[in-house]
Amino acid sequence: MKFKTTLVATAVILACQVGHAQTAKDMAADMRQMREELRQLRAELEGLKKQKDQTPTPAPVIAAQTPSQTDTSAHVDQPANAVNLFGYGELNFTRPKNNIAGSEATARRAVLGFGYKFNDRTRFAAELEVEHAVVSKDDSGEVAFEQLYVEHDISDGLSAKMGLFLLPVGYMNESHEPTRYYGVTRNLVETAIIPSTWRELGVGFRGIQDSGLRWDAGVVTSFDLTKWPTDSADTKESPLGAIHQEGQKAKAASLGYYGALNFDGIPGVNFGGSLFQGGIGQKQPTIASPNASVTLAEVHTKWQVGSWDLSALAAQGWFHDVSAFNASGNGASNPVPDQFRGWYAQAAYRLWRSGDRSLVPFTRYEQVNTALGFSGLGGLAPANEPNTKVWTAGASYYLHPQVVVKMDMQKYQNNSALDRFNMGLGFHY
Repeated sequence: MKFKTTLVATAVILACQVGHAQTAKDMAADMRQMREELRQLRAELEGLKKQKDQTPTPAPVIAAQTPSQTDTSAHVDQPANAVNLFGYGELNFTRPKNNIAGSEATARRAVLGFGYKFNDRTRFAAELEVEHAVVSKDDSGEVAFEQLYVEHDISDGLSAKMGLFLLPVGYMNESHEPTRYYGVTRNLVETAIIPSTWRELGVGFRGIQDSGLRWDAGVVTSFDLTKWPTDSADTKESPLGAIHQEGQKAKAASLGYYGALNFDGIPGVNFGGSLFQGGIGQKQPTIASPNASVTLAEVHTKWQVGSWDLSALAAQGWFHDVSAFNASGNGASNPVPDQFRGWYAQAAYRLWRSGDRSLVPFTRYEQVNTALGFSGLGGLAPANEPNTKVWTAGASYYLHPQVVVKMDMQKYQNNSALDRFNMGLGFHY
């Protein structure tokens, strides 16, 4: 390179200064020449530095943002101004213990993700989900955007996103690829109490500190009480899942607010929690509770040490100002509960590993209750739902960290008719 040649020339001049006596006039001329050479050398170096700064640097894949736990999304280098592809899929088989005729196999989910990096600070990401393989008016399949947002780095430790994105609540909502959780299906608590996958339209901020502290906060759309179904089976599956809006012409007279805090400053350890508060009545004069709202709080912890992976989570939800809705004809057949809650504890152990392959057996115990207490119904209030208590035990066999074959057995302690065997294949890329 030219600057190397200049450097050599400068060194030769210096050597000549040492080897030969010169007059003051000659010395002055040589010094002027040396200064000129050094100025040229400095200009060359500055040019190279600017060229390096302007060269696009690889960036991580723009996928669903995951909590700062030891389970993180796969990252693929991506230059600026290039489209990046990512996604995941899962295929499941279920055989009820006492109902062989009810056995079912399905392509449960296929998610096609793509991202684009505008520059070092601004990115776009989208995830398109297809459920149950086929979508038509006569099928149970569904197509939906799971995420659709733009994210911008305000500074090194602070970023903002705007659009349709997953809320940082619990472990699974942001990190739900089948290779990242144990069991063929997602756990009940992070499905029935915390809806999965829970996304909203809005603006969110994330701050990460060197100490391992991460915080999230944002303003987003909330739920719609007018979607509350008359069939209790739908709300038993998930009270919030029954009234979520998913960014589809979402009513936004009453917004939602969330905050989350996580600490990852100790290797292998994570603990934190989150809080969501939002309106569900949406100021609608057609319902008896236009100012109804919901609060959801959860705490979680994870400890990964050696071959062990231990975790626990507890979540509690409250509906407010729904008594008038229940007293009206809207909620008579299936009233809105005052509370819903659940918790789980889970242990997994990496029993064997060879290269990319590994075997991880696990067990999980969880309790869920989607209907605790009712207001506005007087003596007609139904009895509280009993706790659903489930043991799940099985194993994940990883052909590769991004490809897993799973098997498990689920034992429902208070309803043996739901006992089942599950098998599945999952992957992410």
